[in-house]
Amino acid sequence: MSEHRHTTHEHEHDFEVAPGLPEPLPPGEKLLWQGAPDWRLLARHAFHARTLTIYFAVILAVRFATQWSDTGSIIAAATATAWLLPLAALAVGMVCLMAYLTSRTTMYTLTDQRLVMRVGIVLTLTFNLPLRRVESAALHPLDAAGAGDIALTLVANTSIAYVHLWPHARPWKLARTQPMLRSLPAAAEVAKLLTQAWAQVSQATAVPALAALPAVPTFPTFPTVPSLPEVSADDLCNGGPRVQPRWQPELSASSR
Repeated sequence: MSEHRHTTHEHEHDFEVAPGLPEPLPPGEKLLWQGAPDWRLLARHAFHARTLTIYFAVILAVRFATQWSDTGSIIAAATATAWLLPLAALAVGMVCLMAYLTSRTTMYTLTDQRLVMRVGIVLTLTFNLPLRRVESAALHPLDAAGAGDIALTLVANTSIAYVHLWPHARPWKLARTQPMLRSLPAAAEVAKLLTQAWAQVSQATAVPALAALPAVPTFPTFPTVPSLPEVSADDLCNGGPRVQPRWQPELSASSR
């Protein structure tokens, strides 16, 4: 399955041996899918062009209503509001242009071993994400047609700077950056391929069971210490019994 679109911008990446791949795939590794974000979906959901348009529309409406209330003239209110229209259109147009350029310079590549993300408008960066370093993935639908985003959670000791990935990162996940495949027209199909490839890699790299540890050796038994004779309360009052040490022979009468 492939969504790669051949466009006139590909001369910018002539160093790649294949679209989206700076080096040839290792022998035996299979290409499963290639694609890029849809710039319209990217403008709407990643760059919030629709929200920005509504924001400027509200500002223009407030401006018109205020001027009409102050002057009582619709023509004067329209004239005072009209000069803001080019500024609003320029702002929304720049956002849409950013989305278009981002889509045009982005290439996602999925193989049976890795996910490669080639991103960047001015400075091209290529991120090689082995599937064995992926802890989990989450699909975020964008519309009923099947478009969506796919966010990846990497294992704890793998990190990528948020600013290097943006806008191909899950929003507001700054402490633990999550790479995200943004605005895919057929996100559900890509998620299925990713899940299957990840499951195969996880089974192949499963950690073997630990072998049984050897038995702990036993230590030799030491001889018991001879116990002292018991002392009663009467003996304590009379000065105690006379204890004959066991390691000295008792003196005979003749020796005294």
